[in-house]
Amino acid sequence: MATLIANGERKHVVIMGAGPAGLTAAYELLKRDVPVTVVEKDAKQVGGLARTVEYKGYRFDIGGHRFFSKNEEVEHLWTEILGPEMLTRGRLSRIYYRGRFFAYPIKAVNALWNLGPIEAVLCLASYARARLQPVKNPKTLEDWVRNQFGWRLFSIFFKTYTEKVWGISTKELSADWAAQRIKSLDLWVVLRSALLPGRKAGRRGEIVTTLIDRFRYPRLGPGQMWERVAEISEQKHHPVLLGRSVTRIDHKGGLVRSVVTTTADGRTETHEGTDFISSIPMRELVAKLDPPAPERVRQAADSLGYRDFISIALMIDRADVFPDNWIYIHDPAVRVGRIQNFKNWSPDMVPDAGTTCLGLEYFCFEGDGLWNMLDGDLVALATTELAHLGICSPSQVFDGVVVRQPKAYPVYDDSYQANVGIVRDYLMSSLPNLHLAGRNGMHKYNNQDHSMMTALLVARKIATGGLLDPWKVNADAVYHEDIRVGERDLTGRQVPERVPAKT
Repeated sequence: MATLIANGERKHVVIMGAGPAGLTAAYELLKRDVPVTVVEKDAKQVGGLARTVEYKGYRFDIGGHRFFSKNEEVEHLWTEILGPEMLTRGRLSRIYYRGRFFAYPIKAVNALWNLGPIEAVLCLASYARARLQPVKNPKTLEDWVRNQFGWRLFSIFFKTYTEKVWGISTKELSADWAAQRIKSLDLWVVLRSALLPGRKAGRRGEIVTTLIDRFRYPRLGPGQMWERVAEISEQKHHPVLLGRSVTRIDHKGGLVRSVVTTTADGRTETHEGTDFISSIPMRELVAKLDPPAPERVRQAADSLGYRDFISIALMIDRADVFPDNWIYIHDPAVRVGRIQNFKNWSPDMVPDAGTTCLGLEYFCFEGDGLWNMLDGDLVALATTELAHLGICSPSQVFDGVVVRQPKAYPVYDDSYQANVGIVRDYLMSSLPNLHLAGRNGMHKYNNQDHSMMTALLVARKIATGGLLDPWKVNADAVYHEDIRVGERDLTGRQVPERVPAKT
């Protein structure tokens, strides 16, 4: 086995967090004969935000995790780890609104048919009015989308779902996000192409990631990928240490020296290393530094916000409920934002082919009324909302379970970039052997493949002195050599931002 030396000391890497980023880094380092110690707060399983929960034989994601990447290296890595256990699946997803299902991506005839002739005419009239009397210099998402599509189309396809996901009024969200994210979904072109079928709607350009119609998926859910990586790590005599909460990160002389963890029974362990990788939330990381970071850095980290998530899995006594992988719920009468049908991701996600497992997703803030509801009340809420949507009757729901996921989505407010920059600059200059990777580690709202690519670059930097900067991996897990002045959020997925406060 090769011996890697750092300042006369054999390298040993301590990794905080056993999600996609942490385990990808461990996998890459072990392939390069660099020993690792991975500590994970969850006492039962690995996978982080991409874990698969099992309940009485039913398996479900914390959200849905498609395996698709424009980065061939990441695609090859998935194949290398799971091989034939990776299934190829067709994508079907729709929008639910006013008791009808709209195809997503939007299809012209389907949209007009579901809207009905009166509503379609009202939408066209609303669009015409918006084009003739636009809001000048739109600052908010609401104003921007209203200018582009009219108020009625905005209300149907944007307002309710956006506010459910982010918990922020569309009057408070920046128009910049709308201009970037919605530019390839032109509902006017959809309607026009239906009314004038002989007219070309225009070239769509590059494939839009969210509209990919096929993807890969592990036979037993995304957690199977990370459970396998943990098995490989254990086979190499570096098992993931579960049930270890990071309580302190000790540093001295400009380097991190050790990570201190605590087990559920109160035992304290110290994990020493030459290099450290963090995929835990940036806010938590800074709070655990000992000695504490400068006040300016602590304030920046404390200002970082998160959107939290509740998944309620319901078991349905029906073989077929709906054909989609998932549906978006735009109906404002219910609180659920999205419903996953895990059996349609993989038939092996359910133990009985005559039943179905649905995952109802609720977006919230940790500590709010929804988050603090009793599990039984949440299962009852989800059951009632399924019935309201006409998906199934309450009598067909025979079981349910609740999973709360804190810090599921980093929040992008008007100051997040500056705050992330302060923390990042401090760590790079003052603690250069502490590296950040992944969604929460870098406070970037990104996909699984992006998190993996950042981890690969960090691991290679440690093992071989690689010079590629993980902060320059873009939203498609593609590395960019340069970031142009004024270019925003190159390193993560586009998300809405609050309108800057008036001064």
